[in-house]
Amino acid sequence: MTAAVLFDLGNTLAAYYQREEFAPILERAIARTLAQVRAAGFTGVARDVAMTRATAENREAADFRCTPLADRLARIFDLPNEGEIGEALCETFLGPVFEIGKVYDDTHAALELLRSQGYRTAVVSNSPWGSPAALWRKELKRLGIAGLVDAVVLCGDVGWRKPSRRIFDHARKRLGVASEQCVFVGDDLEWDVAGGAAAGMRAVLIDRDGRHADFEGARIRSLHELLPLLEGR
Repeated sequence: MTAAVLFDLGNTLAAYYQREEFAPILERAIARTLAQVRAAGFTGVARDVAMTRATAENREAADFRCTPLADRLARIFDLPNEGEIGEALCETFLGPVFEIGKVYDDTHAALELLRSQGYRTAVVSNSPWGSPAALWRKELKRLGIAGLVDAVVLCGDVGWRKPSRRIFDHARKRLGVASEQCVFVGDDLEWDVAGGAAAGMRAVLIDRDGRHADFEGARIRSLHELLPLLEGR
């Protein structure tokens, strides 16, 4: 019996960008961060050097260990990775991401309905470049999502990214439920669907744009379809 529904964030509960759309966002993020580095009195590096380094950093560890954003920025801009400057730079870097974030029309209603039906709920998300969990909790408040779920678990909290089982297990323990009592809803076939299934959860693909019409597993186009699926209707 399903007791909990866990959700990915980006392109599941809120729209941000697809992976192939990240390049111009990264360019804006690096330009703003470089300006702040220079304003803080650091010499910094040339913009083209920073972009070359940033492009090299735009990857994740093969074992799904989370690489903190502050560490990446320190390498890109030749900075000491400590103190307030690191925290401030992370927020500046994330600015272009947060600016385009928009909650989907069906998100609040779906979360409220699940809560009214007695389901436990959580957001379980990777954050871009291992960005600080505190900044994403602030973002979830802005989106009106934070108060509608029972738990928020981000890769920075656990030190591991989806599809690692560690982040799924951490989240379901926060909710006090077993893996087989959980449904995981997300838009990514590897991180969410395969990851959730490997963690012993029932995985549901949300395919808002019809990118995976040939997917043979549980698939919905809108969160309005979720409760009927849970109830077998």
